[in-house]
Amino acid sequence: MASLGACGEWLVSTYEKKLIAIHTKKNREPFVFDCSAAEQKPKDPEADNKSDGSEETGSDKILAFSVSSSAKLVALTDDTKRLVLFRCEPSWQVISTRWVVRRCTSLVFTEAEDEVWAADKSGDVYSFSVVEPQKTGELKLGHLSMLLSMTLTPNDKYVVTADRDEKIRVSHLRSPHNIQAFCLGHLEFVSSLLAPPGHPQWLLSGSGDGTMKLWEYESGRRLQSWDLKQLRDMPKSDTEKETRSAVSRIAGSPGGHHVAVQCERVPSVQLFGMEQGTEERLMPSSRLTLPHCPLDLTFDPQGRLWVLLDSRETPFLVYTHTQDSWQCDSESPEMKRVTEALQPHWEALQVSAGLESRFQHLYKGNFDNMASYREKKQQRLQQQKEQGGKKRGPGKGQQSNGASKKAKKGNQPGPVTKASS
Repeated sequence: MASLGACGEWLVSTYEKKLIAIHTKKNREPFVFDCSAAEQKPKDPEADNKSDGSEETGSDKILAFSVSSSAKLVALTDDTKRLVLFRCEPSWQVISTRWVVRRCTSLVFTEAEDEVWAADKSGDVYSFSVVEPQKTGELKLGHLSMLLSMTLTPNDKYVVTADRDEKIRVSHLRSPHNIQAFCLGHLEFVSSLLAPPGHPQWLLSGSGDGTMKLWEYESGRRLQSWDLKQLRDMPKSDTEKETRSAVSRIAGSPGGHHVAVQCERVPSVQLFGMEQGTEERLMPSSRLTLPHCPLDLTFDPQGRLWVLLDSRETPFLVYTHTQDSWQCDSESPEMKRVTEALQPHWEALQVSAGLESRFQHLYKGNFDNMASYREKKQQRLQQQKEQGGKKRGPGKGQQSNGASKKAKKGNQPGPVTKASS
C-alpha cells in the first residue's frame, strides 16, 4: 500500500516495505528505511515450547505511518507487527523498534508528542510512550469491530475511532471508557477521518458508501453530507459494485481553508473550500482531473497539494491555489527534485495499486433472504397438507380412532382374582 505525507520540508512516502523521505528544498541524500532488513522480534523460548511449529510470519509491508505535529517524529507499523519510531531532525534516525499485539490500521501522535496511539484490526487501541521509547504499549479502548481510522482532536481532548460497522466513536483521551458521543449515519464502513485544522469543533469522515460527512463531534450532530459520486457526475448503474468507490483519504490544508478528498480507483480529486457567511460551512470548489489514479495525497506546510500517482513516468503532481483555482505546477523545482530522487527506488517497487481496492472485502454482502424464505415456507405448507391428509378421519365402514380405542378397551380382560378356599 502506497501512502504520502509531509514532514516539514521532507516528503515522506511508503511503498510496499520501504519508507522513503526526500528533502524538497535541498539536495540531501534521501532517507530510506527497509522493513525487510529491520530488527527482528526476539524469540520467546516459552512460546516456542507451546507452539506447534507453525509460527505466523508477516510480509514486512508497511500498513500505516504518522507524522507528529512538529514534524520532528515519524512512526510506522508493518505487517510483521513492528512499531518503529524515528527522529527526523537534525537527521533521520531510528529511536526504537517495538512490537504490537495485532496488525495495525492507523497511527496518530498526541499533540503533546509524548505518545503515539495505534489502532488495530481486532478493534483495540494501544498507546506507546515516546518519552520511554522501549516501554510496551498500554491498552486504552476497544471496539467490537475492526478499526479502520483514528484521529485526535485539538488539545488532546478526544480520541475519535471509526470501525467497519459504520460507527464513529468520540471518547475522552485521558479516560477512554468515558464516551462523549457517537457520530452515526454512514451506510458502510468508515474508512477515513480528519479533524480539519482551524476548526476545533469539526470532524470529517469518509466511507465505503461514497459519501463524506461533516460533524460537530462533541454532540454527534451531522452538519453536512456530500455524495461524491454525484459530484463526479457518475451515471447510475443497475450493478451496485460497478459504482462503489470508498473514500480513501481526506486531507486538510494547514490553514484549514481547503479540504481534498480522494476516492479509490477514481482518477480525480475533489476539493472543498470554506464559505464565509452567517455560519461557516464547506462547499465543493473544484475537481482535479488526473492522468492516472491517485495512490495518496497530502498538503505541505505551504498549502500546496501533492498527489502521488500510479505512474512510473509521473509519480507526483503538485497543485497550487491561486486566484480561486488550483493550478498544476509542472515546473516546480521541488517536484523535479523529489521525482529524480524517487526514480531509482521506484523501479524495484512495482507499485500498481491504482486499480486495486483496499476496501473491497469490507463491504456488506447482499443476500436475498426472502426468496429462500418463501421457498421453505411453501415446502412447509406442502408437508403440512400431506400430513393433514394422512391424519384425516375414517370413511364409511371404518371406525374412528376413538371408537376402536373404546372397543379395544372393552375387550380387554378384567383383573384376575384368586378364589378363596
